[in-house]
Amino acid sequence: MDDLLSQALDAPSEVVLLDPTTSANAMVFVLITLLGVGMALIYVPLRLFLTLTARSRRLRLLQRIRQLREELGKPVENPGSS
Repeated sequence: MDDLLSQALDAPSEVVLLDPTTSANAMVFVLITLLGVGMALIYVPLRLFLTLTARSRRLRLLQRIRQLREELGKPVENPGSS
């Protein structure tokens, strides 16, 4: 155990075992970050659009229901009774 520790401490300074700038870890991080940004740029506007259109459809439906209820509350006119 002591031999391994001393070997690790005596390693030349040029040998860097976990340098994130030269390993594949940096590339994976950059790719995942770009994928996340790309998804956010597509998802956020799409979600806003779908939310706004759903609200407008819901509002139109409620207005139509209100209009039909008002029409049902009016007395029925018979064209032949006059």
